[in-house]
Amino acid sequence: MNIVETAVENGSFKTLVAAVTAAELVETLIGDGPFTVFAPLDTAFEKLPEGTVESLILPENKAQLQGILTYHVIAGKVMSGDLSDGMVATTVNGAEVTIHLTDGKVFVNDAEVVNADIKTDNGVIHVINKVIMPA
Repeated sequence: MNIVETAVENGSFKTLVAAVTAAELVETLIGDGPFTVFAPLDTAFEKLPEGTVESLILPENKAQLQGILTYHVIAGKVMSGDLSDGMVATTVNGAEVTIHLTDGKVFVNDAEVVNADIKTDNGVIHVINKVIMPA
């Protein structure tokens, strides 16, 4: 299964899948890749201010939504064992994220990786507990 199929099958990424669909990024994420996706759980989207998700999935906000979602994707397959403290990675949207290793936990910016190394046919998913936003 590819990244999108894996996310759908999991069942904890309904908001992410809806956002990827609204942003017209499904074709990209089912492509050859490989991609590394930092995938926010549905509960991560619930932490955003009320109305944020509903606003972002409107057609007129597609570019902004694409920017946020591609900030969660790195070209290439990066497994958790490849990560190091202070590592900086350029996302598909062109902005950078910083990896932090603290007390045996992995963070992408300030989002904790709660489940790592979910392998897919075209990359890997690392589940995070917060939506990360580009600066």
